[in-house]
Amino acid sequence: MTILIHQPDFGIEVEEKKVPNSEKDLVLDGGFVLPHANSFGHNFRDYDAESERQQGVETFYKTQHIHQTYDFVKKMRGEYGKLDKVEMSLWECCELLNNVVDESDPDLDEPQIQHLLQTAEAIRRDYPNEDWLHLTGLIHDLGKVLLLPSFGELPQWAVVGDTFPVGCAFDESIVHHKYFNENPDYSNHAYNTKLGVYEKGCGLDKVSMSWGHDDYMYLVAKENKSTLPSAGLFIIRYHSFYALHKSGAYKHLMNEEDEENLKWLHVFNKYDLYSKSKVRVDVEKVKPYYLSLIQKYFPEKLRW
Repeated sequence: MTILIHQPDFGIEVEEKKVPNSEKDLVLDGGFVLPHANSFGHNFRDYDAESERQQGVETFYKTQHIHQTYDFVKKMRGEYGKLDKVEMSLWECCELLNNVVDESDPDLDEPQIQHLLQTAEAIRRDYPNEDWLHLTGLIHDLGKVLLLPSFGELPQWAVVGDTFPVGCAFDESIVHHKYFNENPDYSNHAYNTKLGVYEKGCGLDKVSMSWGHDDYMYLVAKENKSTLPSAGLFIIRYHSFYALHKSGAYKHLMNEEDEENLKWLHVFNKYDLYSKSKVRVDVEKVKPYYLSLIQKYFPEKLRW
């Protein structure tokens, strides 16, 4: 597929700020509204609500927690780190996500390209001068193409959902923690202590994370020589690491660079989580702007 890159209008449209529809809605400094309920009428990231959607999410996490082991992660990184599956542009990958719905997400059942654009556009309104962050919003979930046949059609539990370190103890803040007791690493003394195979302050880049779209997209960006700042790569790799950026777990493994990058991840996470909506972004309208950012920070074709 050939992508024609047009010169975009870099001016950002002035939009009337959304007025909170409830006293429970919160407004960020830039004007972005944090809604109090998701598109199903429940609290965001509510894993206990009684609904068919939530029941499926819990089943997903049970399977994920049983099978995501240290050895499994090493095997997946070895196989997919070769980046020998497909060669394509970032925008082609965005279009592929029209075929993907994330079964682990209790907040949205829209095609993934809409989530990417909703996140990116929300960031763009509040941080107009941080174009690297706009692009990070667009591409952060592209690793979910692992669910598609040309990438091996991995099961959902090996692609989506919250991420967590393997090779050390599973922190109790991880959603549906109770299912880890069926994971072989749970009773393996080499892997079930606070530090496990790691050293205090070693840096998160030395830590193996549960395998999925986050780590895969990080490898794609890094190995294809993206010029995104380190905070962008950090966001891509750890945006699903809720035990860290929501609960503060595993900070004993972080170094100084991680601490700085975590500040940007906290900014990003609000838009990643609360921008999910049934209101769709006009893809063709915003496409020229994001093509220009892709051209700035990435090569035309990437190895996947």
